[in-house]
Amino acid sequence: MKNITVSIDDETYRLSREKAAEAGTSISALVQDYLVNIAEGRVTETRFERLARLQEEIQADIDAEGGGLRMKDNLPREALYDRDAFR
Repeated sequence: MKNITVSIDDETYRLSREKAAEAGTSISALVQDYLVNIAEGRVTETRFERLARLQEEIQADIDAEGGGLRMKDNLPREALYDRDAFR
């Protein structure tokens, strides 16, 4: 078995330790599992692809609800300039 060295920032290390502890394993075991999955072709989605997919899903949800901003949600002109309402 080969050893590798990986440098990560402190916050990533802290979060990784927490996730490993939750899973009852070590960071090394998590990394090993991930690399095995890549080597065996089981990891099919990159982080960028995952984020793009999530963005598309969220946009589809917004569109399904009638899409973003609606005229009926706007404040009337009088309410817009009613400064006493904000005090």
